[in-house]
Amino acid sequence: MGDPVCARAGADCGLPLVAPQVWEKYYPWLTLPLGVVVAAYYFFGRHASEQLLHVGHEYVSFIALIGSLYVVSGGILVAMTGRLTPHQNLYILGIGAVLANIVGTTGASMILIRPFMRGNAWRFNKYHVAFFIFIVSNCGGALTPIGDPPLFLGYLRGVPFFWVFGALWYKWLIATVILLVLFYIVDKREYDRHSEGEHVAAELEDRFRVRGLINVVFLAVIIGAAFVQTPVMLREALMVGAAVASYFLSSKHIHERNNFNFHPVREVAILFLAIFATMMPALDWLAHNASALGIETATQFYFLTGGLSAVLDNAPTYLNFLTTGMGLHGLDVGNSKDVMTFALEHPDLLRTISISAVFFGAMTYIGNGPNFMCKSIVEHEKLPTPTFVEYIYKYALPYLLPVLLVTWFMVI
Repeated sequence: MGDPVCARAGADCGLPLVAPQVWEKYYPWLTLPLGVVVAAYYFFGRHASEQLLHVGHEYVSFIALIGSLYVVSGGILVAMTGRLTPHQNLYILGIGAVLANIVGTTGASMILIRPFMRGNAWRFNKYHVAFFIFIVSNCGGALTPIGDPPLFLGYLRGVPFFWVFGALWYKWLIATVILLVLFYIVDKREYDRHSEGEHVAAELEDRFRVRGLINVVFLAVIIGAAFVQTPVMLREALMVGAAVASYFLSSKHIHERNNFNFHPVREVAILFLAIFATMMPALDWLAHNASALGIETATQFYFLTGGLSAVLDNAPTYLNFLTTGMGLHGLDVGNSKDVMTFALEHPDLLRTISISAVFFGAMTYIGNGPNFMCKSIVEHEKLPTPTFVEYIYKYALPYLLPVLLVTWFMVI
């Protein structure tokens, strides 16, 4: 699960694309010093040790969730044989859109990308990669804070857990249904081009097996731990404990079949350590200067949040515009009570920022962590995969952008 070459979860700058070999070898030395400089300034220059501790706890919570879901999903093997039909592909993508809210977009992507890929290998096309990323790796995870990293950051800041579902469910449903329909039309047309003899496949019960079900228990522990608030660090300890137990109790054969390794988690941990540190000055500045930016309407927030989420990582983008939106109303993103007040008194604005960050993360490979993972796993199997530019102009713009415009009409 997650080949070393596919670990691009923190690809929120251009270097992984311009010089991937240099990035792969030196990314800790290119990112961590920046975080150290900012942390040292806040500690020694501003004497803001309390703020550093708060951000540090937030970082540990974030990595505990992402890492534990990644490890536990690595112990689940969905084994499939035979050839998938458009109807069966539709079921898998639909299940993935729901599953993403339980195990995160990274977990759902890593569980389903290989069976989806192998079941379609006989007629695999580049659009399979694109729609899988649209639905499972991004848009599907908009129902819970566990689903997508931006929403979990909001939860850590004080957004009520079930506010996300109540505010976003109908946008999630409409976007997911439209994308599934578009996929089915494209997939059915391609499927019909093949001869009848090529369509012969094994029965579903002969092709579908799930192994490593003990990890369902560990997933339940992680989900339950997300609701734990006190004492400090108990939530994170439960998540890490579930991940450790999963790793040692899961079959080595399953880990081998999933190509499981810790490289993606290591890269995410290092990159987000730098991101969390270097975000502090930006968040502080936005909190005090939000009104001077001229960003006030839902449309402005929607496209600015979305545009930056597409070309940067959507998690820090979400947090930056959450800070901006709260600053317009004199609220502090560092105060959990203020964040809850913002969610309850200005739900339309928070809804706009949330859905935009999640959905626009699918516009490019670098918008969200699982995107590059899926791309590289498919490439590793030597199956057709869109290039970075091809993914945008051939799939994201004609298929995903109309869905994003529909979502925009729903928020203005």
